[in-house]
Amino acid sequence: MSINSNVLIKIREMKDSLTPVERMVADYILENTEEIPHLSIKTLAQASKTSDASVLRFCKTMGYSGYRNFIVSISASLGSREEEQKTQYTDIQPGDELSTIISNISLNNCKSIEDTLSVIDNGEIARAVEALRTSKRIVFFGVGASGLVCMDGEQKFSRIQKMCHAYTDGHSQLTAATLLEENDVAIFISNSGATIEILDALEIAQKNKAKCIAITKYTKSELAEKADIVLSISTPEVTIRSGAMGSRIAMLTVIDILFAGVASAEYEHVKVHLKKTRNILNKKHRR
Repeated sequence: MSINSNVLIKIREMKDSLTPVERMVADYILENTEEIPHLSIKTLAQASKTSDASVLRFCKTMGYSGYRNFIVSISASLGSREEEQKTQYTDIQPGDELSTIISNISLNNCKSIEDTLSVIDNGEIARAVEALRTSKRIVFFGVGASGLVCMDGEQKFSRIQKMCHAYTDGHSQLTAATLLEENDVAIFISNSGATIEILDALEIAQKNKAKCIAITKYTKSELAEKADIVLSISTPEVTIRSGAMGSRIAMLTVIDILFAGVASAEYEHVKVHLKKTRNILNKKHRR
């Protein structure tokens, strides 16, 4: 289960990857959220121009065993809807005042983190932390903005003496994936989950029996379907660069969670490394 589950966010994130019929159900729910808790499965099917079976399949796609459990989650999500509407994602607009830009970007980043907590799975986090703890080597794969997140992961895990490296271009990723072994962990970072370079490296890594972790948008992407462990993020529905900013912040948060999870579980062992690295950096700062 996710940390702060919100089914409306999950529907929004999953909508584009649903089947055409499931998307009809999703569209109706998102456009008529207030009335959904009062509808029977037959009424919702008629209103969305689908069928009872299609609505039930939609509920199961969203992770619910039946319609009743789904409706209970919708009701719970509506409880926080009023507060959420005050903090909707806002894209960059021409001529914005600097004060408006400061406020909007800050709110977008905060909401990306909050929404990510609605879709990321606690159990998958636990599995990822355990895999990282027992790994011989950690390798990060990502391009563009995702590559920056990889570099952050390399910097963090290096501080606790984990053997790790970030690869941010297609050629080096293929080479690195070819050299992976069974006790290695490969972390693939891609918002879309459809980046060709990442999928090529994933295929090679899996052939070499490395444990593959995906950090990607909550949707039915090829990366999410093929990875051993999936850590989902939620990103804003905006069109300009603030979208990439939001996804980057969400991904960095997941890296922080993984790092803190490993460091906490192995604190007696890693505290000496954290102290050493902090001390050497402090000496540099005093010069």
